[in-house]
Amino acid sequence: MTSAWTDREFPNTICLFDVDGTLTPARGVITESMKTTLEELRKKCVVGFVGGSDFVKQQEQLGENALDMFDFCFSENGLTAYRQGKRLAEDSFLQFLGEDRYAKLVNFCLRYIADLELPKKRGTFIEFRQGMVNISPIGRACSRDERNEYEVFDLKHNIRKDFVEALKREFSDYGLKYSIGGQISFDVFPIGWDKTYCLRHLEGEGFDTIHFFGDKTFEGGNDFEIYEHSAVTGHAVKNPLETEAILKSLFSL
Repeated sequence: MTSAWTDREFPNTICLFDVDGTLTPARGVITESMKTTLEELRKKCVVGFVGGSDFVKQQEQLGENALDMFDFCFSENGLTAYRQGKRLAEDSFLQFLGEDRYAKLVNFCLRYIADLELPKKRGTFIEFRQGMVNISPIGRACSRDERNEYEVFDLKHNIRKDFVEALKREFSDYGLKYSIGGQISFDVFPIGWDKTYCLRHLEGEGFDTIHFFGDKTFEGGNDFEIYEHSAVTGHAVKNPLETEAILKSLFSL
């Protein structure tokens, strides 16, 4: 048992949460009800979140005080990590891939997007992050209504799914993993740098139970690998309301 967590009823238990669709609506903000539930949960066990977005975007959804609300904060799947508000060591996608290979990847994606026939295209098609690149066929600069509209179109026409398959064929020797998440984009990162990456930060903490809650737990979804991990008890949810309901049942909140 780690002394840092002896104030919890279950100090050897941690609950980890995806952000989009699990703690908040997709790219939406956390509700007061969820905040209250998490506050009560922290009396029971250790609490953390893990997501593919950078920490600034996570703060937009979870609040400026996210470091105070959670014991562990894992941005970009844990490539950027905080424990009790203190930043831990980080790694880099660019260092892994190298400038030449990264340029080839970006050029291929831009050409592919240019040839896509979509109802709308906006801006920020490729977003460079610490541990990955995020690729959006419509562009991350779209409005919320455009985001919702694109999601329906994407599910009908398999835009992201086909894009990922094209990348797998073109860059089969790059050692990359592709993960569809949210409504409009997918992540590209080194194999092993999915959400299970964050688990290495928990080694030595004395946790014998790791709960994970996520809404993209299907194969190919960005919660799949950690949901299926042998050291994790996975909970598939449809929305934040279901997350709260499961927590209240599990921990008698």
